[in-house]
Amino acid sequence: MSTSLRNYLLDKAPFLTACAMLVAILATYASLQRGVFSIDELNLVTGSAMTLILVATGQTIVILRGGIDLSVGGMVSLGTVIAATQFGTDPVNIVLWSSAILLLGFLIGAANGVMINYLQLQPFLVTLATWSVLSGVAMIILPTDGGSVPDWWIGFGYSEFLGLAGPVWMMIALIGFWFWFKSTRLGTTIRATGSSEKSAFLSGVSIMRVDIAAYGLSGFFAAAGALYLTTQTGGGSPIIGKDYILPSVAAAVIGGVSLFGGRGGLMGTVVGAFILILIGSLVFALRISSHWQPVLSGMILLVAVLTSSLTEKTAKGQAQ
Repeated sequence: MSTSLRNYLLDKAPFLTACAMLVAILATYASLQRGVFSIDELNLVTGSAMTLILVATGQTIVILRGGIDLSVGGMVSLGTVIAATQFGTDPVNIVLWSSAILLLGFLIGAANGVMINYLQLQPFLVTLATWSVLSGVAMIILPTDGGSVPDWWIGFGYSEFLGLAGPVWMMIALIGFWFWFKSTRLGTTIRATGSSEKSAFLSGVSIMRVDIAAYGLSGFFAAAGALYLTTQTGGGSPIIGKDYILPSVAAAVIGGVSLFGGRGGLMGTVVGAFILILIGSLVFALRISSHWQPVLSGMILLVAVLTSSLTEKTAKGQAQ
């Protein structure tokens, strides 16, 4: 085996491992359930996974930078309650409030980036505090699950074009965005800064701008996830965001995004998100207790972390 091929396989090992796990889950699920490989099933599973995919997209960008964003949970909750209480039925009002929620997500994320960089604070602590603040504001706006969004807004999540549901087209657009984004200067500098902040700084990269952009995009995609989530729930919830914090990190890590920063991509995160969603379906098809779902998720995450760790150690050994 040539050195270049060996290096390529070594670099892609975590992603390939995730793909192998997804194939194994699909094969097992298909042996228990009919129509697993149908368009209808693709539409259904993608619809269920889309909120996680959107939130995990922003999380992927932050992890590539070498950080973590726990505030996505608060942003998801806050976004849903604002939408559920402010949308009304006027399409113009809905467009304005949707834009405001996306802008708010970016600004809150950017504020996280500023605090982390300027004050030299740990991302975990800063975003944990922001999560608490946003969750509290969400509770003030809407103390319990409720509110509503128009029926046509809900219908977007179930609309179809050429046989594919809206969420599938959203995923395709998101993947297209990623292939463009990773080749841009911003995408390149985020990855480079995650690989070595010192080297990036010496190369003239503004670490402050990188942090603002990375965390700002994380907040933006969390807000987008909140807007999509309202098409599934039809209302808002001040606590629902907590269900997407750790899964968004897990989806990225399972998909091969290195927690040390600088390695991975959205394709792996999408695979990781589908794995987490399909585990629930598999547990149901096996007719076993739902308590097995977190057990299986944890085992898969452990395999992903071990694969990533072994890959990192092997790569460092070859470099030496």
